[in-house]
Amino acid sequence: MTPPDRLRALLAEPGFVVMPAVWDGLSARLAAGAGFRTAFLSGSCVAASRLGGPDLDLISFGEMFDSFNMVHGAAPETLVLADGDHGYGNAMNVQRTVRAYGRAGAAAILIEDKITPRALTAAGKPCLPREEARMKLRAAVEAAKESGILVLARTDCRPTQGIDEAVARIEMFVQEGADILFLDSPADDGEIRRAVAAAGGRPSFAVLSPGAPRATPSRSQAAALGFKIGTYPTGMLSPAAAGMKAGLAALAAGEAEAASALPPAELRSTLGYVDYDARAQRFMIPG
Repeated sequence: MTPPDRLRALLAEPGFVVMPAVWDGLSARLAAGAGFRTAFLSGSCVAASRLGGPDLDLISFGEMFDSFNMVHGAAPETLVLADGDHGYGNAMNVQRTVRAYGRAGAAAILIEDKITPRALTAAGKPCLPREEARMKLRAAVEAAKESGILVLARTDCRPTQGIDEAVARIEMFVQEGADILFLDSPADDGEIRRAVAAAGGRPSFAVLSPGAPRATPSRSQAAALGFKIGTYPTGMLSPAAAGMKAGLAALAAGEAEAASALPPAELRSTLGYVDYDARAQRFMIPG
């Protein structure tokens, strides 16, 4: 089965799908090793790891695609949802983006309706007019037919245009053939229920990391509200940053490592040294 087919089968199973957010080979390897079958290649995590900065449309298609190849190479069996952002341009750019990820082995791709380049502020996400958003999503769905990659349609218009417009866009995306739907920044459970209903039985996706100005249900609450997939963009990123800060503090204090550091043998095992040696045996010249 192809990655998109495997993801379709997984989404058809009962239960809530927890999708860790990853950004490179190590994060993908750790998520797979922990038993997660899926992962979200998060634009915010890639921006943090590559730029050491915020997720404000500064990352390019090339950088995201390179990060996908790292993730896919380190965890080839993981079903990756790629963050295609706004498609990096107009409808034709969207098609190029969708085709590239489909050919490379992504299971799904997220395409959103915000305007790019965004206004020079971290607040709010002005969005495309509804019909322009429709055409970009239509282009994505058409391009996805080549590989079968699933299309996740995201609307960011709730904060700037209201919940009625956001729900109308979800209904429109369903009509255009989106496989998964995502309302960004719902204000409360009532808005979540409206968005899930508008998805018409297709899977709904949620960001469940705390801290943002949106309704953020717990995992059990999200499932009860009708969400099928939940991702946690800060789930690994924040502890990773905390761990690096602890390591630097230990070095500054004259110590060799932080108390939370993995033992050397566990670190080597986590990084695959033992697996490498086992695979390399076949190619060693006798004597």
